[in-house]
Amino acid sequence: MNVSHHYDISDDLYDLFLDSKRQYSCAYFKNENDTLEQAQNNKIHHIIKKLNIRPNQKVLDIGSGWGTLALAIAKETQASVTGITLSENQFEYSKNKAKEMNLSNKVDFKLIDYRQLNEKFDRVVSVGMFEHVGRKFYRTYFNKVFKLLNERGIALIHTIGSSMPPRDPQPWIQKYIFPGGYTPSLSEVANPIENSGLIVSDIEVLRMHYAHTLRNWKERFLSKKDIVLDMFDEKFFRMWEFYLASCEMAFKWGDQVVFQFQLSKDNSSVPNTRDYIY
Repeated sequence: MNVSHHYDISDDLYDLFLDSKRQYSCAYFKNENDTLEQAQNNKIHHIIKKLNIRPNQKVLDIGSGWGTLALAIAKETQASVTGITLSENQFEYSKNKAKEMNLSNKVDFKLIDYRQLNEKFDRVVSVGMFEHVGRKFYRTYFNKVFKLLNERGIALIHTIGSSMPPRDPQPWIQKYIFPGGYTPSLSEVANPIENSGLIVSDIEVLRMHYAHTLRNWKERFLSKKDIVLDMFDEKFFRMWEFYLASCEMAFKWGDQVVFQFQLSKDNSSVPNTRDYIY
């Protein structure tokens, strides 16, 4: 229900303000004047590099959205990718996109909860999904990632987080935009990772990147006001304008950041320096 509340509103709505590949997560701005398209491509390539994927490896994308990352991984690395989502709209869109790109033989999309999977993968990636897991399920989540990974496997978890101590969720965002959503502090995530048996091989904190992303989304959304009003109403428009603007300010002036956790099962699965990324 929480997923459906936000992601199944209307695919046409997201086309109004996202980039052409429908990336609905923090982009990676090498320069704050990068276009949204450039920055989202930067993000995809940065994550693929961090995962250090080899041809024919099995990759799982937990919370695969509209399929862009899963399809890019398959196309660029020749890996076999499984993408899972709980959004019916995203699932149908992703399957059709895979057919359109002739990648159905390399990418398999499933409408399934991550807890229902019982396979093993060489790589696990999750971008913008952990915010929806909920605090009481953190232990379950990382235990499952541990079980899904092969012994030499690598996981990359990309999530919004807080640079401050834990606090209650923002009530307005919870009620109107992301029911069940929560952005954790580092201290809340460290313990369940350690208890799962996973090793933190790298943590990167993306600071201003989401502020720039949201600024781009907000400007595109506002420029399409007439179209939004034809689709919804003035109340919806104002609600989403406030959502995008307030979140931009939370990343620019508040405590919101993005964590990228690289996780493995042993100390030798990942190269000893970051040279392979750059």
